[in-house]
Amino acid sequence: MTESRYRVELTASFLERLDAIEAFFLEAGAGFAFDTLLAELRTTVIPNLRRFPQIGRRYLDNPPQSAEALAQLAALPAGAPDALREYLHGDYVMLYAAMGANNTVYLLSIRHHRQLSFDFARMWPSAGAPRKR
Repeated sequence: MTESRYRVELTASFLERLDAIEAFFLEAGAGFAFDTLLAELRTTVIPNLRRFPQIGRRYLDNPPQSAEALAQLAALPAGAPDALREYLHGDYVMLYAAMGANNTVYLLSIRHHRQLSFDFARMWPSAGAPRKR
């Protein structure tokens, strides 16, 4: 039995968040923590998403309650909110979209679990597809 593997793509918004995380760690004198995060993305997170694209919890299983977040979700392209999933790894939550039609997982954002929310308007342009870098 052949196992279907997904391609994992890092979007511009995900890479921007990684840059912010790196800057935070460097300012705190903890650059090693960023190196650890990158290694874990390479060795654990991305391989897991390639093999098990539905591993994360559906984002809408626990939808946001603020009017602002609900308005941003409503502005996404048709079907996009249903494709959103959250992947927890260590102290981080990653938002991604698994698109079965093209066997691609788009990593949309990463944040520390204590951060408030994701910024949908910046990561998903009104044209309909996640921005790629």
